[in-house]
Amino acid sequence: MIWTLKIECEWGRHLEEECIRMIEIEEESTLYDLHLLIQKLVKFDNDHLFEFFRGRHFKNRKPLFSEDAWDFDYEKAIDNYHQMTLNEIYPLPKGLKLFYHFDFGDDWIFKITKSRKKPKSPDKDVEYPQLIESIGPSPQQYPIWEE
Repeated sequence: MIWTLKIECEWGRHLEEECIRMIEIEEESTLYDLHLLIQKLVKFDNDHLFEFFRGRHFKNRKPLFSEDAWDFDYEKAIDNYHQMTLNEIYPLPKGLKLFYHFDFGDDWIFKITKSRKKPKSPDKDVEYPQLIESIGPSPQQYPIWEE
């Protein structure tokens, strides 16, 4: 089935304007697929560490694979991201949202929300995932500083 996801950049050291991307994606896509897609959608260089987590907001994080935030093993998490599909994540426990955190220095935080629209069957003429709506410009990962 095809799901609609809203990907919203909520915070980043250089975030200046609203950045929202609406996509259609196959429910069997992995978290690693979603990571690569977000990188492409916001035109980042995919040159930093990242994580997915759940929470009520981005400061209230709960790791996907452990209840202990201090027990985070990056290599193990990447292996899990390659295997874990979206339909294994959703539905999230009540009140929790999925977040994507990229670049642990500049702290780009994206909230990922699954639409309440009914999933649909794939259209054979469409290549998924696909961008269906774009609001605002992509944030500048590395802004040009004036001297």
